[in-house]
Amino acid sequence: MSKKSPDKDAPMRFEHDPKGPIAEFFAPVAGYGVTISSFFRPTVTEQYPREPARVQPRFHGRHRLNRYADGLEKCIGCELCAWACPADAILVEAASNTPEAQYSPGERFGNVYQINYLRCIFCGMCIEACPTRALTMSNDFELAVYDRASDIYEKQDLLAPLAEGMLAPPHPMVEGLSDGDYYRGEVTAPTREQIAWVKERRPEDASLASAESAAKEVRR
Repeated sequence: MSKKSPDKDAPMRFEHDPKGPIAEFFAPVAGYGVTISSFFRPTVTEQYPREPARVQPRFHGRHRLNRYADGLEKCIGCELCAWACPADAILVEAASNTPEAQYSPGERFGNVYQINYLRCIFCGMCIEACPTRALTMSNDFELAVYDRASDIYEKQDLLAPLAEGMLAPPHPMVEGLSDGDYYRGEVTAPTREQIAWVKERRPEDASLASAESAAKEVRR
């Protein structure tokens, strides 16, 4: 409740609304309301580590470098995540894509990607800075190790594994599409030309079988 002064230039005074008789009676113990109500709730004990811990879907855990649907990496080595990191925990070194070694859409890819989890504060500023949504944070929080060197994760530790239907890079981009088309989600699976390129140069590649199946489904 506010009380106005006759003087218009005087500051307005704010006061609490007056309590009724019931509120006045319970006022001395009102602060214990949450505590008292908790007495009547069942106790829930999580059996961690025997059972997996349940975390919120948006929990900020270990980082992950994502891929496009055809298997190319989303990271373009721009280093914006490293610049945004307030703890200086990220190191990125880019390299140029070539016709024989295309790892991501566009001109460059992240050749070296390193996160020092001894410094990381899991603030999420790095994933906000990423222009291609290459870097996201998973729900994995189990990072405890017995030596400090094991908490420095390299690119092979962070890169998402190939999902069913993806073709292992390096391989060319989808014919007729630009890197902007990749960012807009217009690539849904490897094409026959990409598969033929890999089959010619790496016939023993383990991802060829699932990529061919995915390409057939897209043609249907």
